[in-house]
Amino acid sequence: MCSGILEKAAITGSGKGAHGWFPLVEANVSYDHPTHANLEHSLIIDFMNEGMGPGARVAVELSHDSAQALVRAIQDAMQKGEEP
Repeated sequence: MCSGILEKAAITGSGKGAHGWFPLVEANVSYDHPTHANLEHSLIIDFMNEGMGPGARVAVELSHDSAQALVRAIQDAMQKGEEP
């Protein structure tokens, strides 16, 4: 199934691109046909700072299983990081 729906999130962080580190202000997330990954569908995440031009972008294309594993790893890391 392909959603074609783009979800946007305002974020605060940093990303490293071809020209070094830059501030991230937005993440665009969709589940669609990938551009590069050899998959029928993938979770596509673009971390970006549109105000800095097209070079201020980090793109990720993940398989369904990889995306689910990443979500679990993020949740686990956040939970463990908040433990006393």
